[in-house]
Amino acid sequence: MTRRPAAWIAMASVVLPLVFVGGWISGRLGMGDSPVDPVSLSDLEGRFTERMRNVTLVGTFTVDGREDGAPREDRYRIESVEKVDDDLWRFRAVVGDGGSVIPIVVPLRWIGDTPMLMMTDTSLPGMGTFTVRLFFYRDHYAGTWQHGEVGGLMSGRIEGPAAE
Repeated sequence: MTRRPAAWIAMASVVLPLVFVGGWISGRLGMGDSPVDPVSLSDLEGRFTERMRNVTLVGTFTVDGREDGAPREDRYRIESVEKVDDDLWRFRAVVGDGGSVIPIVVPLRWIGDTPMLMMTDTSLPGMGTFTVRLFFYRDHYAGTWQHGEVGGLMSGRIEGPAAE
């Protein structure tokens, strides 16, 4: 009889942390979040989701403290963007050349007619902690980025299917 409660306690001490960590990771990546019904999106939100389908952000970035060097080329492939809550949007981004699609849920707010991704010390599993202010306007994007002690500016074009 005394062995049975000890076995349950031992199993719970292993299973509960795994469930917690799994829940935290799926919450951060937005794997369980259902998208907001597209019919309920505002006109601006609907156009943004259409504009950001199967596109590539092509541009450059700088690194603070290395202003004498040329900006470095930058490229991000976005499969889709969908609203999952009031100010939370899931970006399905492709990591690496021909890599996997990673769903990342980030805060995105509207400043007038301009969507702005606004992350502050946001931890992305396996990637680190980021602070980003990135706005999208028509076929361009621009903003600031910070990853740990390193940061800079980034800007470029949104290439791919354009909204009609």
